[in-house]
Amino acid sequence: MADSIFVGGGGEGHAKPQSLLLKYGNRHGLVAGATGTGKTVTLQVLAEGLSAAGVPVFLSDVKGDLAGLAVAGSAGAKLHAAFSERAATIGLDLVYRGFPVTFWDLYGAQGHPVRTTVAEMGPLLISRLLELSEAQEGVLNVAFRLADEEGLPLLDLKDLQAMLAFVARNAADVSARYGLVTPASAGAIQRRLLVLETEGGEQLFGEPALDLADLMRVEPDGTGRISILAADRLMQSPRLYATFLLWLMSELFEDLPEVGDPEKPKLVLFFDEAHLLFDDAPKALVDKIEQVARLIRSKGVGIFFVTQRPGDVPEDILAQLGNRVQHALRAFTAKDQKDLRQAAETYRTNPRFSTEEAIREVGTGEAVTSFLEPKGVPGMVERTLIRPPFSRLGTLAPEERQAIVAASPLAGKYDRAIDRDSAFERLAARAAAATQPEPETIPEEREYASGRRYGGPKSREPSREEPPTRTRSRQSDSVAEAFAKSFARQIGTRAGREIVRGVLGTLFRGR
Repeated sequence: MADSIFVGGGGEGHAKPQSLLLKYGNRHGLVAGATGTGKTVTLQVLAEGLSAAGVPVFLSDVKGDLAGLAVAGSAGAKLHAAFSERAATIGLDLVYRGFPVTFWDLYGAQGHPVRTTVAEMGPLLISRLLELSEAQEGVLNVAFRLADEEGLPLLDLKDLQAMLAFVARNAADVSARYGLVTPASAGAIQRRLLVLETEGGEQLFGEPALDLADLMRVEPDGTGRISILAADRLMQSPRLYATFLLWLMSELFEDLPEVGDPEKPKLVLFFDEAHLLFDDAPKALVDKIEQVARLIRSKGVGIFFVTQRPGDVPEDILAQLGNRVQHALRAFTAKDQKDLRQAAETYRTNPRFSTEEAIREVGTGEAVTSFLEPKGVPGMVERTLIRPPFSRLGTLAPEERQAIVAASPLAGKYDRAIDRDSAFERLAARAAAATQPEPETIPEEREYASGRRYGGPKSREPSREEPPTRTRSRQSDSVAEAFAKSFARQIGTRAGREIVRGVLGTLFRGR
């Protein structure tokens, strides 16, 4: 089995062939460059190489160009001639082939639906998705905590909406136990949820939830399956896109076991438009992303950030990206020139050429590359001709995509949503039970119940000297009393049953 993935190289002015060592595929990477310089082809080439080596791949397809991975390349005469010439230049045996692909789509139109539950997403990521204030985030945390303690599963948006409505109606009693909760804050969150629902974001939440094992499938012939998320429509809601990717990263970190340094990654993720993960994110969240990115490689997971400029990625995270493919950067402004210099300074210099000039001058399909060498040493920067892809370069026709979806091994598993008994239904049942009037009893039944008929003992009328018996002002316990009883029953075991909602939320709730 090959221990590396051939990326490109060779030709006049170019050095030895450049390869990504599988052993260091979980050390993360960067693919950067201006629009139209060849980032998508590089991403396609890397995905092909990883799949052929038996490594499952997940990537987001922002423009629809990566769907061609599913079928063999069939370049026209002109393009085929160019590919053949480059293959000969870099020493590549060009054999067109397709790869096993699973299409996913949050909206369910271009692939299998992708869902997670509200509980799995957790209050931290939902707060970021909805752009909540600190006070509103606190109310959302109270709603999640209350749902846990009262046995109200939060699966879809209507469950969360029902829970927030319950909190708003009982704000006084809830505040007595959890701190100040105002109906105004709960209402503000409800309005944000309505906006998310209008944008189609409610389709992300529900069941059946995504099984992470379905992203890590290996075919019987040893080829890793490539999961492609349709993101062309999703990009119209960039915060939803970023939140989903962060959730995926945190779920993988939480669920996968430690494997140390495997001979090859268990899964490699490609996050296109990576700057959306960090735009407007609070520093505390960026710090946690950096921490997870650093630790997830011990789970055998590699992450490649794909973006236009290296500066789009925070410096602490950029420092962890050992495998780099830098396509051309255009320096039209003073800021562009500064970004170009900073990008060049992050590479191990090559005495044969200026890295800064090379980044400015490389053409389409060419890049400045640096891959980790044995013992994890950063490789010397090289000018590299990226190899031609084996699969189709471009999009698929709708009927081709649908045929692949229908033939998928996951066909039927996620296609139909399941709406099981959860917070919405249980709160509705409680409300219905509370509004049912007590059944009327006829006088004879009342006398029978009191023992007055058939010689039974008569009830004693209270004397004037006796204090009147205390009567309940309400038919049922107050919310606060119910909470107290529930808390008393649960306090002995609650410490062992704390619910974990993704590593990012866990890390934020430091004990």
